[in-house]
Amino acid sequence: MTYGKLGAALVGAVLVGAAALTASPATADPLPSTTATTTYHHARVDGVRVFYREAGPKDAPTIVLLHGFPSSSREFDTLIPMLATRYHLIAPDFPGFGQSEAPPPSAYAYTFDHLAQTTDHLLEALHLDKYSLYIHDYGAPVGMRLILAHPERLQALISQNGNIYQAGLGVKWEKIAQYWSDPSAHPEVLDAFLSPEATEQRHTFGTSHPERYDPDTWTDEIAHLSRPGQREIQAALLSDYRTNVAAYPAWQAWLRQHRPPTLVAWGANDPSFVAAGATAFRADLPDAEIHLLDAGHFALDEKNDEIAALVLAFMAEHVPSP
Repeated sequence: MTYGKLGAALVGAVLVGAAALTASPATADPLPSTTATTTYHHARVDGVRVFYREAGPKDAPTIVLLHGFPSSSREFDTLIPMLATRYHLIAPDFPGFGQSEAPPPSAYAYTFDHLAQTTDHLLEALHLDKYSLYIHDYGAPVGMRLILAHPERLQALISQNGNIYQAGLGVKWEKIAQYWSDPSAHPEVLDAFLSPEATEQRHTFGTSHPERYDPDTWTDEIAHLSRPGQREIQAALLSDYRTNVAAYPAWQAWLRQHRPPTLVAWGANDPSFVAAGATAFRADLPDAEIHLLDAGHFALDEKNDEIAALVLAFMAEHVPSP
């Protein structure tokens, strides 16, 4: 008899649990969160479904995190919670990257002008008229276009291997310059650029702490680059990168004239954007805070805590949170 009552009670508990699982989302209580909780969103911008991460109090100053190649906003996963206790974070995926849509080049022009325009329209859709920019790799030319288009919106600039100087271009850019002159004559340059070996080495080259590097980062990037249409998308962007190099003098002149608060936190062992690209900021921004870190291209893989501390101290001085 006792066993029967226990069995009935268990069945009842299961039924109650099942009812809870099937309850309408509209009636479910919202999950509790803290300001460091990251949420995930999509917005349709310029005809493209653009993905972005968001965290932090919305009434705090905003930092927009712009990712590099061939990653996505996922590269900021470990940094966002450390900044979001005091700042509002927005980290989009550019079209063709991460969780954003990747329409073919016939439907979306993969140029840095267009990536910047789409990013600009996303930020406007989110009603962000003031922000600091954290730029890395491809995020640098996107970010500099945003700055020149809307200089009044910039509160501070943070560059982590976000190059805007000729001196910062590593040896491999000599080969890429040959590709710019005639892409069809140098398919081996694109092959090497997109290869699994290069994708892994962007993370691991120059590190003395390989145990800090999550292999899922580059295996996921390799899988992404292997998707149908990616070769055409990345070929278009690599070809268009020459417009960034041509724009370097204009970007440098703007920094020299306006002198925004600037933090440079640079993985000094990066073979793509070498350490001279970090120290070159000093010529145009004598007051820039420059740190060369014992890390590679994806410095957050290895120096996340250190970079977070630098960003928080820098922001507290120049764009303090309430």
